[in-house]
Amino acid sequence: MSRRAVVGGALALTAALGLSACGSGGDSSIAKQAKAGDDKNYISGDGGIEQLAPDKRGKPVQLSGKLLDGTPWSSGKDAAGKIVVINVWGSWCPPCKEEMPALQKAWESFQPKGNVVMIGVDRQESPETGAAYLKTAGVTYPSLQDDGGAALVALQGKATATPSTLVLDTQHRIAARVSGPTTTTTLTGLVQDVVSKG
Repeated sequence: MSRRAVVGGALALTAALGLSACGSGGDSSIAKQAKAGDDKNYISGDGGIEQLAPDKRGKPVQLSGKLLDGTPWSSGKDAAGKIVVINVWGSWCPPCKEEMPALQKAWESFQPKGNVVMIGVDRQESPETGAAYLKTAGVTYPSLQDDGGAALVALQGKATATPSTLVLDTQHRIAARVSGPTTTTTLTGLVQDVVSKG
């Protein structure tokens, strides 16, 4: 069998699997997609959910940077003592765009209680592009600018897929994550679990 036929078969298999997210979902996913050789320039997340009990959580996340409008933001100052939901996204990523209405709906449900802060981390695009997309999509929670990957480092390797969503407890330790797109029900459930367990 020729190399062209092998690559063609891999492309067909990848399309049939319907891989949808735009970032890494784990080493096995990366390995499988690398072998496929489909040259799509991103690695898909698997939508997996991970929750950590309070005694299993690591050090607090210290996230800071500039919002898309240039305003400085830091988790320590702007979200002190609150649960923080962080969504890593890009307007170039179809699954990110698909989940935006669900994220906005979740954010609207969090606001009346006042104990949850939600922030996006916009990846691999200019602030102007990100801001224009959020305005069009009707998203009202803020997003941090792409900073060359510093924000992703601050997230302790737990946001390797795009999209990824993390839930930090009131001490800003990672309590839960979704690697890949999420739903309103899933996200609100994860936040409620953190509220109830601490």
